[in-house]
Amino acid sequence: MAAESSLLLSERDTQEGLLVAVCDADVLGETFENGDVSLTVSEEFYDGEPADPDTVASSLARCSTANLVGETAVELAIEEGFVDENHVMDLDGTRHAQLLWL
Repeated sequence: MAAESSLLLSERDTQEGLLVAVCDADVLGETFENGDVSLTVSEEFYDGEPADPDTVASSLARCSTANLVGETAVELAIEEGFVDENHVMDLDGTRHAQLLWL
C-alpha cells in the first residue's frame, strides 16, 4: 500500500446520493494546475475527519460520487479497485481522481 499520510474524509448526503471527498492532509488548502485545469483543495469541500484506509474504502464503496486528491488518497482508491489508474489526473505533481457510479 502507499505510504501512510493523514487522510481527511468528508461525507455529504445529496439528492444524487452520498458525496465523498478524500484528500491527503498535506494538500488541504493548496491549489494545483495543469494547463487549463486548476483544482483548489478547499477546506469547505475537502476538510473532514481524519480517517484510516479501511474507513475510506468503506466510504468509497457506499458513495455515489467521490473526489480524491493526493498521492495516498488516490493510490488507495486504485488499490481498492475504485479508480482506474489510467483515469487519474496529474496536477502539478499531485494526483486527482473522480469517481461516479452510474
